[in-house]
Amino acid sequence: MSTRLYEHPIFLEHVTPAGHPERSDRIRAINVALEHPNFERLERRQAPQASEDAVLLAHPEEHLIAVMREIPEEEDEINQIEADTYASPKSLQAALTGIGGAMAAVDDVFTGRADNVFVAARPPGHHAEKMTAMGFCFFNNAAIAARHAQKMHGAERVAIVDWDVHHGNGTQDIFWDDASVLFCSTHQMPLYPGTGAKDEKGKHNTIVNAPLSPNVGSDHFREAFKSRVLPALDDFRPDLIIISAGFDAHHRDPLAQINLTGEDFDWATGRVLELADRHAKNRVVSLLEGGYDLEGLAESAGMHILRMMKG
Repeated sequence: MSTRLYEHPIFLEHVTPAGHPERSDRIRAINVALEHPNFERLERRQAPQASEDAVLLAHPEEHLIAVMREIPEEEDEINQIEADTYASPKSLQAALTGIGGAMAAVDDVFTGRADNVFVAARPPGHHAEKMTAMGFCFFNNAAIAARHAQKMHGAERVAIVDWDVHHGNGTQDIFWDDASVLFCSTHQMPLYPGTGAKDEKGKHNTIVNAPLSPNVGSDHFREAFKSRVLPALDDFRPDLIIISAGFDAHHRDPLAQINLTGEDFDWATGRVLELADRHAKNRVVSLLEGGYDLEGLAESAGMHILRMMKG
């Protein structure tokens, strides 16, 4: 398989307060994993910065303006946007570059420059609702990427698979009324942000939630994936699959209690790639979301990317 990775130094410059779990060291941990010889043939590119208008693919202008107002001007200043979401002087540039990487990844898989792409960006995006920045997230990268695929490449059906341990409430909010986007999520429940019950199905039954109880592990995760996520993908027959790739369901992660290993993310990646081969001409775009234990993140992201390279 032809695999690309988008990265950029600006992702290190989105600064959060000391002790905050969503920190620059997450990117550094992934970079250390990618030093292994297994990744020598991985094509690594610098992510382009998207325009502010790109945000409007999934959010109203009022939301963009509200976030821009929160960006501090003074060096070393950090503004608290909401309970656990913070902005520093370079945060807007980092967020727009994450969006730019996601959009470039979509372009790559539709033009044949790559079969699949991983975007190692921060801040993450899946908690950002239409009008709300929350959960470490400013803008919804996966939703913007899906809209870009529809607008620029004529994608009729886009599927978003979210295996972050926290429910992607933002993505669900944005696509609740949309029959052209399938959103499938495995996540711990109860847990932040409190959404993601099985009966939350969307207006067109294109929301598929597979909540997991605390302290379960591989067997429950894989069964949920096999019984709910994969059949929904097969029925939907997407033209593109976007993965909201959070790795905080790893057993080492401090923010949740789902006991997965790197092998579980390798397995789930393989199943998604099989569906993409069947329906989407191998087109898969994977966007980094959560993952807050550095060792667990490095292991899981490394195995995820390596599986994408192998197909």
